[in-house]
Amino acid sequence: MKRRFPHVSELRPLLQFELPTLDRRAARLAHAADVWDLRAIAKRRTPRPAFDYVDGAAQRELTVRRTREAFDAVELLPRILHGTEKVDLSTTIASGTSALPFGIAPTGFTRFMHAEGEDGGAAAAAAAGIPFSLSTMGTRSLEHVAAVSGSVSPGARRWFQLYLWKDRQKSLDLLERAAASGYDTLLVTVDTPVAGQRLRDARNGMVIPPKLTLKTVLDASYRPEWWFNFLTTDPLTFASLSGTSQNIPTLINSMFDPTLSIADLEWIRSVWPEKLFVKGILTAEDTRRALGAGADGLVVSNHGGRQLDRAPVSLRALPEVRAAAGDDVEIILDSGIMSGADIVAALCAGADFTLIGRAYLYGLMAGGREGVARVIELLAKEIEVTMQLVGAATVKDLGPHLLRQA
Repeated sequence: MKRRFPHVSELRPLLQFELPTLDRRAARLAHAADVWDLRAIAKRRTPRPAFDYVDGAAQRELTVRRTREAFDAVELLPRILHGTEKVDLSTTIASGTSALPFGIAPTGFTRFMHAEGEDGGAAAAAAAGIPFSLSTMGTRSLEHVAAVSGSVSPGARRWFQLYLWKDRQKSLDLLERAAASGYDTLLVTVDTPVAGQRLRDARNGMVIPPKLTLKTVLDASYRPEWWFNFLTTDPLTFASLSGTSQNIPTLINSMFDPTLSIADLEWIRSVWPEKLFVKGILTAEDTRRALGAGADGLVVSNHGGRQLDRAPVSLRALPEVRAAAGDDVEIILDSGIMSGADIVAALCAGADFTLIGRAYLYGLMAGGREGVARVIELLAKEIEVTMQLVGAATVKDLGPHLLRQA
């Protein structure tokens, strides 16, 4: 083989080095190729109790693993020669539009994961044109989140999640505040009569606010930015609940009532004037009961495997719920979504829309608002490419003809 010296003109394209940046957050996020990469960053940068609260599930965590296995087992069928150059990712849900076929699910204790908490999530969602759901157990108030999202986009969509709980007057006060603050959809969570047994939290001694023990101080030494933000921002409270900062077991046991029934859902329907979705539906029977109580739509959800371990997998329960609900009822799917392909699979299986919980929080922990924006960006691109490969130009083109489940 004859060798030669390369010309300078040949070397020049190979010697284009990236300039270093002082914005380390931006650099970290830019190198994340998918949500799993953001999860790895989040794990490095977040104290163990906070990360495990997001990452963990109930008891042996069987449901969360089976949920992931169900998504991984799905086959999406490529269609050739369909000429899908441009893809429209927008859709409608709950009498409104969304730029993407997913929104941000309600999550509790969010500022425990990152100091920006709901501020980061609501702002990123508003900028992306997708709904943001605030939890009853959120760490920013209804009014605060409305102001944050409205400052980014006056037309930002806000949803509120309500637990069925003992004190009807407090529930009514929250609903009135939500309506006054422009929340257009209510998600009523019905799978939490009591809190699930989340063993990681028990082992970590998870409480809000976190206690400074020798163990937490040692953990903080590896994650100084999280602790600096935690200690130099306003105290962590359950903001919609009049700023309370009780520990988790005490708060949940005081709120939730295992004797609540369908009559309580009917009462909420009677006092909430906007769209109402029931969250936590997994069977045909509960589908009929929820619709009979006045629900406008359903959220097929196993709470991310965080309530009843061995609960059905949301993706596998979806066809049964769809059959019982009919084609005219809007159905949202959550639990376990970690990629754009997962979202496409859910839409093909019968969902009209999806919600991301853990995926959103991994991004938040990895980089605040910018991390959430990165999650949205990654998922949107994955959805776009997947839809092009299956020959779907719009969300409405997705259906069971493009999916095969093992």
